[in-house]
Amino acid sequence: MNWITKLERKYGRFCIPNLINILIGGQILVYAIELFVNQYISFYLSLSRSALFAGQIWRLFTFVLVPFSGGGPLSVVLGIYFTWFVGSALEREWGDFRFNLYVLLGMAGAWLACLLTGSADTYCLSLSLLLAFAMLYPELQVLLFFVIPLKVKYFGIFAAALWVFSFLSMGMLGKLNYLLCMLGFLLFFGPQAWHNIRAWIRREQWKRKNRR
Repeated sequence: MNWITKLERKYGRFCIPNLINILIGGQILVYAIELFVNQYISFYLSLSRSALFAGQIWRLFTFVLVPFSGGGPLSVVLGIYFTWFVGSALEREWGDFRFNLYVLLGMAGAWLACLLTGSADTYCLSLSLLLAFAMLYPELQVLLFFVIPLKVKYFGIFAAALWVFSFLSMGMLGKLNYLLCMLGFLLFFGPQAWHNIRAWIRREQWKRKNRR
């Protein structure tokens, strides 16, 4: 984290306070417009390489205001709430600058993915927030669907498994898109995650060796 500390000392004054509230407020507004005013609003805000080349530069910033839709309205609302929940916790833990940097890196990854593959959305950005939350608070217990108690680490494992399954089932451009959109998580947690994976592999090898 030395490079982040150096950046914070130099550019910390330029961060946006309460960024997660701004993002979630924007997503709620966009979804309300989509439901009641113009069902195509997300089309004009999302990332598209052809639209960017046509001069619609605003999409570089407005795409984060488009909530990821993996199902019906209930899934969108739950997704927005959970993004706000984990984003607020990360913002409190890291402070405004580091949270801003994490989101900006995710956005930059999505920009690159869009330019190289044609499009990108907020799925991996939201997922990166959840995975960061799981890395920081693995033993914290939350209520799934506001009823079922479950530790955050199991949310993280399930979400990571879905990401890996989707990643493996895609072509090369899809894989590149998914990797670039996780840029923030990879830079913040990549070394730690790799260390944890290697430690787990060593433990499993030691267990198998001592069973013989």
